[in-house]
Amino acid sequence: MSILRILILSIPIAACAQTQPVLTPEQHGDLYMARKMYREAIDTYRAAAGDSAVMWDKIGIAWHQLGDLRAAQKAYEHAIKLDKKYADAINNVGTVFYAEKKYRSAISRYNRALQFAPDSASIWSNLGTAWYARGKFDLMAQAYTKALQLDPDVFEKNSSVGTRMMDRGVADKARYHYELARLYASTGKNDLALQYLRKALEEGFKEKDKLQQAKEFTALRETQEFKDLMTLEPRVL
Repeated sequence: MSILRILILSIPIAACAQTQPVLTPEQHGDLYMARKMYREAIDTYRAAAGDSAVMWDKIGIAWHQLGDLRAAQKAYEHAIKLDKKYADAINNVGTVFYAEKKYRSAISRYNRALQFAPDSASIWSNLGTAWYARGKFDLMAQAYTKALQLDPDVFEKNSSVGTRMMDRGVADKARYHYELARLYASTGKNDLALQYLRKALEEGFKEKDKLQQAKEFTALRETQEFKDLMTLEPRVL
C-alpha cells in the first residue's frame, strides 16, 4: 500500500465530510423571500412563528408581496399585539393604508412608528411619500431631507427581504421625480439631481419654467448636462 493511500485512510471520515450550515426556520424563510417564493416563505415562517413579532411581521411582508393586503395587515397587527413598540410592523401597517390610498391613516402610522424608531431613514421616506400623495410637497421635502440625512442612499435601495416595507408607488411619477431632483440638488448630489430631472422630463413633466426658476437648480443651470436636458421634449402621455 502506498504512503499516500495510508495517509488518506488515516483521515477521520468526519473530517472528510463537508459540514453544511444548519439554517433556522427564519433563515429558510428569508431564503424563500430572496427567491420570491412567498407562499413557501409564509409556510416556513408560520411553522415556527410562535410569539415572535419579527416572524409575524415577515409573514405580513410575504403576504404583502403576494398582493393580499388584508392577510398582510392581519399579520402586521398580530406582530404589534406581541410587541406594541415594534416600529417595523407599525410602519408596515402604514404601507397597507398607503396602498389603499388611505393617506391620512398611513401618515398616522408612520408618525407612530417614528416615535419608536426616530432614526429610521426608510420610515421617514415613507412619511415623505405619503405627504407627496396628499400634495403636501413642503412636508414631503422635510421628511425626505431627514431620510437622506440618515441614509444618503435610501431612495436607491430596493429589497424584498427584511422586516420593513418601503412605499415606491406614486401616481404622478413625473412630478415625483422632479421633487426628488430638487431634493438631491439642494444637498449637492448633482449627478442624482440630473438623473431624476431626466426621468421627470421623459415621464412627461412639462413645467420647464420651474427648472429655470427653482433656486435648488441654480448651480446646475450652468452645466452642459442641464442645458442638454432643457432641449428634451417632454414625452406625450
